Amino acid sequence: MARDYYGLLGVSRGASDTEIKRAYRKLARELHPDVNPDEAAQARFKEISAAYEVLSDPEKRRIVDMGGDPLESAAAGGGGFAGFGGLGDVFEAFFGGGTASRGPVGRVRPGSDSLLRMRLDLEECATGVTKQVTVDTAVLCDLCHGKGTNGNSTPVACDTCGGRGEIQTVQRSLLGQVMTSRPCPVCGGVGEVIPDPCNRCGGDGRVRARREISVKIPAGVGDGMRVRLAAQGEVGPGGGPAGDLYVEVHEKQHDVFVRDGDDLHCTISVPMVDAALGTKVTLDAILDGPIEIEVAPGTQPGSVTTLRGHGMPHLRSGVRGNLHAHIDVMIPTRLDSEGTELLEAFRERTRDSASVRSASSNNNSHGGGLFSRLRETFTGR
Repeated sequence: MARDYYGLLGVSRGASDTEIKRAYRKLARELHPDVNPDEAAQARFKEISAAYEVLSDPEKRRIVDMGGDPLESAAAGGGGFAGFGGLGDVFEAFFGGGTASRGPVGRVRPGSDSLLRMRLDLEECATGVTKQVTVDTAVLCDLCHGKGTNGNSTPVACDTCGGRGEIQTVQRSLLGQVMTSRPCPVCGGVGEVIPDPCNRCGGDGRVRARREISVKIPAGVGDGMRVRLAAQGEVGPGGGPAGDLYVEVHEKQHDVFVRDGDDLHCTISVPMVDAALGTKVTLDAILDGPIEIEVAPGTQPGSVTTLRGHGMPHLRSGVRGNLHAHIDVMIPTRLDSEGTELLEAFRERTRDSASVRSASSNNNSHGGGLFSRLRETFTGR
């Protein structure tokens, strides 16, 4: 029994091309593997895609209306070698037996995906942002609405291939007759031509246009991540379903913070005296505004103070990472006479003396400063 292609798309037998296209697009948005990963949905997506391919082709739809199934007819075209997979094609190619025709390809085909790159600063990645962007893609022709024809004219069968979408040539060889098939150069494998094409799209069913769309970037997005906008990409040939638009995020380098996943790192420069006696430093955080970081008395160079929950929000859960403040103790390089006397007196009062350590134990032996080393560690730059 022939498959009910109209029932698969949920349209009547008298449905117009526009109604069939609208029904397919509605189902495709629900069942596309990128939206619905369920296996049953994927199988259903293949069925409706096959139904749309058949009903959007006038010749195949005529076969359906007569009670036949064009897809089963094509599958049975391999003759006696159909049960042997590709062997039938091999024998047919060398000896000319059977029919190796695959039939015309559909004029209406899905469109390709598009990619747009967007540069965001760290604050925008932390809070999320909605931006208007300009995209240049193929859109549905508003004059012919994807038909590709001018007015009420219709496509006709290609005279070169007779509507098959391919032409065959036969050559003699030592093995006998060799038959080869290739797409028709006139109709491009579609099997039909448009004698009176649309004045705006030239028969393609789509035109290129610039348009403004709103892109919502969620909080917590990071460098290299992509946001998918379904059906906002290129409209396919013949007015086929549009592909998706992907917005790729490129995060700008921040002057203060270095990002490591959901955690943030920064460097706080503290004078030697404040590191010895203890102090408080005010830091302007990304999401929390001014916060105080306490530097404990006796803090050593390279010490890290961690503030939990003051980092970046996680993309899915919203749980925030931590803020790590790396302490860089500043040693004075120029002293006046009074400062020198005070430090001399301090040295006399302490019992600490200089000692020799291995170079590998000295964390500050590398040049470039602590913040530069942090950036190299977490970003490789």
